[in-house]
Amino acid sequence: MTEGTHARALAGQQRGREAEALAADFLARQGLIVVARNVRNRYGEIDIIARDGGALVFVEVRLRGSSTYGGAVASISAQKQQRLWRAAQCYLAELGQEPPCRFDAILLDTLDAGRLHWQRDILHASR
Repeated sequence: MTEGTHARALAGQQRGREAEALAADFLARQGLIVVARNVRNRYGEIDIIARDGGALVFVEVRLRGSSTYGGAVASISAQKQQRLWRAAQCYLAELGQEPPCRFDAILLDTLDAGRLHWQRDILHASR
């Protein structure tokens, strides 16, 4: 990896952390309780896990500065949805219980909380 490529990767990681922090703050203001962030297991990573009443919410945060390829929502491909599902199942198995669950997405085209879009139940149609 060249020095320039490495610097861009680090900048992208920083923007991702900032997007996740915006998302977590937004969800907390909506009354959800953030339980965990950046949960990793063998199937992938769950950006945010939160409680919404009695439901456990697995949240994917997507920041895309360009809508060239469909923007943030289009970046959650069927393959990514499958990884989210498997990562959540692994988390629930470790938790030892299976409360009602849903999968949400926080979509951003810039690091601006005013332009954040919360899409609920993104996997509902396929499960």
